[in-house]
Formats: sequence, structure tokens, C-alpha cells
Amino acid sequence: MSEHHPFPTVTQYASPDLIAAFAYKGRAHDDDPCWAETGAPDLETYGRWSGHMCGIACLRMALLARTGNAPTMFELLDGARKYGAYTEDADTGEIRGLIYAPFVQYVRDVHPLDAQVHRTLTAPDLLALLDDGRLVMTSVHKEIRRPENPAPSKGGHLVLATGRQGDTVHFRNPSGHTDQARTASLPVAKFAEFFGGRGVSLT
Repeated sequence: MSEHHPFPTVTQYASPDLIAAFAYKGRAHDDDPCWAETGAPDLETYGRWSGHMCGIACLRMALLARTGNAPTMFELLDGARKYGAYTEDADTGEIRGLIYAPFVQYVRDVHPLDAQVHRTLTAPDLLALLDDGRLVMTSVHKEIRRPENPAPSKGGHLVLATGRQGDTVHFRNPSGHTDQARTASLPVAKFAEFFGGRGVSLT
């Protein structure tokens, strides 16, 4: 499927300009004046889930880029939850996800995209998928938004790799705390320092 629409930037929080405060200044996730724009049923639900919505934001970007249309963030979340792409611990309420296999089944069944799980994904594999015109939800450490610092670890957060030029990977980060961090580019060697070696490709 060819890309016919301007590539959007979608964040997992309703107010992109507050992400730095959420990430580094202790601002509560439910202290977001734009929360209703996500389609959340109430502020409490938004606050509980917004920190777990990186994969949903990636899917929404892919849908907007490919078709020009997409459901709200929480409509997408509700659909993914029905397929088991997120689970909640009955005792603690802890949210676990995004779980790739049921998420991919949800995308294939409900949306006009092909999706594929990549349980092991090397940096050259990632570049090859991008060369094939696929968008790739890649598991990276959230501090990829500040790549000038050493990577604390690998994986745990999803960004959407959108293409490459030579050895530079272009990606959208749903929790980027600046414009540059949200619409980002890194040399593949630097990207790999944060990359958990797994992901989901979409086309």
C-alpha cells in the first residue's frame, strides 16, 4: 500500500507540550487539560492508561499515514483490549502490554493494514523492512528521546520507524518531550543502543 497522506505525529498524551513535565517533573498523567481529545471516557481512565499508549499512538499514526483516517486513541485501545493485547492484574491492577500477537490479530481483523510480529529483529532486519516500505513499531528504551545520554537499557517503549536514508533511521516517538524528539532521526548504530530487537511491522 503506497503512502498518500502527510505523515502525522501522534503522541500518547493529549498535550504534547506537557510530556516533559510528565516524564521529568512529576506532573500527574491525569493533569492534562486536553485529555478528552483522546476519546477517553473520563479523566481517571485517561490518567491510568496514557502512560501505556505508545503502541496505540503508533497504530494511529500508521492508519492516518496510509488512509487519512483513524479512530480515536481510546477507540483503538478498546479494540486492542478486546483481543487481549493488554492485560490487567486482578489483584494489583497492573497493566501489561502491548502484547504483540493479539495486537497483530486485532490490526489484521479490524483495520486496513497488514501486520506482522518480529520476535527477533536485528538492526539490518529493521533497515530491510523499511526498504520494503513497511512501517515498524520498534521496542526501544524510552530515553531514546535524549540520545545524547547513554542508553539505560533496551526496549520497553514503542516508537514508529518510518523510513531510512542511508544509515539514518527516521522515527516518530509517541513520548518525545520536544518537537525534535517526537519527529526524530538517529544513525542506526545509535538507535541500536536503545533497540530491544523486536517489534511489529505494518503496511
